[in-house]
Amino acid sequence: MSAQQPAQTAALQEAPVKAPASGSPRAPLLELRDIRKIFGARPDWLERLGQRLGWLQPAATVQALDGVSLSIAHGEVVGLVGESGCGKSTLGRIAVGLHAPSSGKRLWRGTDLDALSDAERRRVGLGIQMIFQDPYASLNPRLRVRDLLAEAPRVHGLIDRPSETDYVAALLRQVGLDPAMAGRFPHQFSGGQRARVGIARALAVKPEFLVCDEAVAALDVSVQAQVLNLFMRLREELGLTYLFISHDLGVVRHLSDRVAIMYLGRIVESAPSAEIFSRPAHPYTQGLLAEAPTLKVEKKRFLAIQGELPSPLAPPPGCHFHPRCPYAFERCRFEVPNLAEIAPGHVSACHLNSA
Repeated sequence: MSAQQPAQTAALQEAPVKAPASGSPRAPLLELRDIRKIFGARPDWLERLGQRLGWLQPAATVQALDGVSLSIAHGEVVGLVGESGCGKSTLGRIAVGLHAPSSGKRLWRGTDLDALSDAERRRVGLGIQMIFQDPYASLNPRLRVRDLLAEAPRVHGLIDRPSETDYVAALLRQVGLDPAMAGRFPHQFSGGQRARVGIARALAVKPEFLVCDEAVAALDVSVQAQVLNLFMRLREELGLTYLFISHDLGVVRHLSDRVAIMYLGRIVESAPSAEIFSRPAHPYTQGLLAEAPTLKVEKKRFLAIQGELPSPLAPPPGCHFHPRCPYAFERCRFEVPNLAEIAPGHVSACHLNSA
């Protein structure tokens, strides 16, 4: 854990705390249902024949997602947390349509996106945009900012060429940048400014839903707080919905209405943000919170989660977390725990909750 992180937690105190959701449960804006994603080379007919006859071993595959279900209501901010390699970014790319799931459904306002025609799916897809982790790598270095921001809305018929300049200027003002910067290239901006350009590009096609993949991870501490404030302001002004992917619990706590914890391709716990941080139920969630830095003046023994994240090439049977869990017993080694409700709106996938 770096020495900078306690200072980061302090800086995040500047970020506004969201108001808790109230009222009856809302219908999902985006629903991911039993999503599975397997990466691996697709064998040709000769290799398939060799495997069928037993001459060749099946090619190695990576099971990135294993039956993940997640629903996000309009106006909600859902934080997705987990260690590197757990499948967070893959789920975000499937949500936005950059990856196709191996199985499962993607529902937008209850409609199966894969059942739509190509034209209709592209139209609906404008409402779901992604902000990437590295704001420099995700911006074309050969294009000026005005071209980066105007290209997508022009292609999709949202603006015409005479209105491009005013449209780009309005986008830059919306994210806190001077419209005079529209003629610059990405390398002429600081990291925080590039992050704002990335946000403006996502907003250019007027989306309702943003997938933010570690959107502030590459920024300095003070700049992180400013960009988080920007996210919250845009949420209020534009009625945006966020899936906020992060490994930083301090960021997630301040930004999210609800938090989902992911481990090796499965969601192991989900609950309102205050519930997760005050009453974590799953041993993995408890371990993550125990590792998080705090500003409290007290003696605290640092206890890291034991072991390494298993390889997705050969995930453990039963509960994926059992090789690292201090409470594992025999049942954990062969039976996959189901997500079960342990309190209103709080679900956990652990045999301890049903023992």
